Amino acid sequence: MIARRSLFGVIGAAALLAGASFAQAQEMYIPLISKGFQHQFWQAVKAGADKGAAEFGVEVTFEGPDNETQVDRQIDMLAAALAKKPAAIGFAALDSQAAIPLLRQAQEAGIPVIAFDSGVESDIPVATASTDNLAAAALAADKMAELIGGAGKVALVVHDQTSRTGIDRRDGFVNQVEAKYPDIEIVDIQYGAGDQLQSTEIAKAILTANPDLKGMFGGNEGSAIGVVNAVTELGRSDVVVIGYDSGTAQKAAIRDGRMAGAITQNPIGIGYETVKAAVAAAKGETVEKNIDTGFYWYDKTNIDAPEIAAVLYD
Repeated sequence: MIARRSLFGVIGAAALLAGASFAQAQEMYIPLISKGFQHQFWQAVKAGADKGAAEFGVEVTFEGPDNETQVDRQIDMLAAALAKKPAAIGFAALDSQAAIPLLRQAQEAGIPVIAFDSGVESDIPVATASTDNLAAAALAADKMAELIGGAGKVALVVHDQTSRTGIDRRDGFVNQVEAKYPDIEIVDIQYGAGDQLQSTEIAKAILTANPDLKGMFGGNEGSAIGVVNAVTELGRSDVVVIGYDSGTAQKAAIRDGRMAGAITQNPIGIGYETVKAAVAAAKGETVEKNIDTGFYWYDKTNIDAPEIAAVLYD
């Protein structure tokens, strides 16, 4: 009887240990809340996150609102994810301030926050994996100046003025023009919520109001395609179009000459580095505060180069 009890005790202890190990494995759950799903960019970020999940052996979920105007919907998703008590969380803010109360709750609960693509106006995130959008947009301004001969009127269509990406891409372009190109005049800056149909109408209105416009910069995938649509519909092939991001439509526009070129990020790298940092932070390891995932200029001359093709997405 004593032997049987000892055996059951050993079996019970083993079961408890197995259960604890299973629980520990399940604890490494890392949700990523993105800004949306309507652009191919986010699908590429998700692919990078899935790659990180497979490599590090963790469970990762990836979700976002239907479009990039739904700040309240994104906040609801963030709250629901935090309620599951994840090991860490990745968050790409639509509004750089609106989520701070929830992120503070995460911090108080010991849940590390990794910002990705778009940061927040707070030091709560232990790391931010993103493009240096100020520098990338400054490069877009340099390319614009080169292509329009350093003088003339230009305009911007940007996705928003609330997210860190929207603010930095606008300011990076504008500040570079103001600092280096006194003969270039920025006549208008409009916001199209990253929606290509809305951005098309905005761009058409700008073009109609400025018949002597020489160039337009589209600050994300939807904005850039909206600008391409507008110049195409109005027959304004004389306008230099520079975009941001990649995707099938932008690549086609660059190949056929309707867009002069664009800035591409490294979306797969953004997703991967977010998960990598989240895993490290969840383990209590030190992570780099600002993870620069890089950017590149591409046009018809280098779009098929291996180093560029590797960071473009369909």
